Amino acid sequence: MNRFYVIGINDNPEQCFTPEVLDLIEAGSVFSGGRRHYEIVQSLLPEASLWIDITVPLDSVFEQYMAYPAIIVFASGDPLFYGFANTIQKRLPEAEIKLYPSFNSLQLLAHRLLMPYHDMRIVSLTGRPWHELDRALIERASKIGILTDSKEHTPATIANRMLSYNLSNYILYVGEHLGHPTKQRIQCLGLEQAAMMEFESPNCVILLQNGTPYPRMYGIPDELFAFLNGREKMITKMPIRLLSLQMLGLEQCHSFWDIGFCTGSVSIEAKNLFPHLQVTAFEIRKEGQDLMEVNSRRCAVPGINYHIADFCQVDLSELEKPDAVFIGGHGGQLKKIVRRIEERLTTNGRIVFNSVSEESRHFFHEAIKESNMTIEKELSVTIDTFNTITICQTIKKK
Repeated sequence: MNRFYVIGINDNPEQCFTPEVLDLIEAGSVFSGGRRHYEIVQSLLPEASLWIDITVPLDSVFEQYMAYPAIIVFASGDPLFYGFANTIQKRLPEAEIKLYPSFNSLQLLAHRLLMPYHDMRIVSLTGRPWHELDRALIERASKIGILTDSKEHTPATIANRMLSYNLSNYILYVGEHLGHPTKQRIQCLGLEQAAMMEFESPNCVILLQNGTPYPRMYGIPDELFAFLNGREKMITKMPIRLLSLQMLGLEQCHSFWDIGFCTGSVSIEAKNLFPHLQVTAFEIRKEGQDLMEVNSRRCAVPGINYHIADFCQVDLSELEKPDAVFIGGHGGQLKKIVRRIEERLTTNGRIVFNSVSEESRHFFHEAIKESNMTIEKELSVTIDTFNTITICQTIKKK
């Protein structure tokens, strides 16, 4: 069984370790950490010691670990706060771990700002997608702590993304080289300023809401959307959207597909109401790209993944299986679309289809029957002078 001693450090080249940690280092023979960690602690390591660099892919790192019964690992801040101790636990659940944590970078930044952080929403973008930040912004979190990286998720790219989605009512605090006696720098910036700047790594960010947030609507007004070729009837009307989303049961779902998204209204409404969702949308018309970009920004709803392609031709193998699917358009391929959905849909997953005619309702019934599913519920709704819409729901039983 491997034994790991995981020591948290900050960016200070003169670490202030306890006598217990100093004794542990002096008696150690195998050490590990990132390149930056090595530069900070190398003067403390015994002469004949071995250093194992933590680099990706991690498989090779853990293969090296298996040759030694005890390893001392240096990690940033608190090793259980999106840290390397979590990785050890996942990869070697039987390993024995003893921690010597330090303050994490967001704590250090909050301390320097004298900012209480018990109410701070924490998001890590270090090698991770935008999803959790998008969720926090859609939910209008008032204080968000962000762990950044040096490539795709820098303070500047964060600020640019927020500005592009009209989420500009935040002040951005950036802490660089926190804990370093001479390199440490803390700045309070507007998003426009931050978007134009470069920052040294490592750094982290705290967003603090400033002013009135962009309203988060329950039911986005139809007039807020740009329409396909200006045709206002080419949109799933707001009352129909809300009823359709209710029949999809999205509060219990993780992955949602919107097929034939057109203006993007269903995807945007779903993401706005249920920001935890991974939303994937498909549209065959090239105009869909501009409509999704324009409308998601108008509605301040980031984080929708979309494909401009024929759904029946898209490689679905790399996409997360959906728990719920809305069919907004089918281009005469309804049976083929339903068959492809059924192959990927999770057990107890739902499909909702809005029929605008008795003919399309009949085709959907046939498609569901051929895919060995059944219609669970139907609801007919008429809005103003528009045609009656029948909302059809089916649930995959196995």
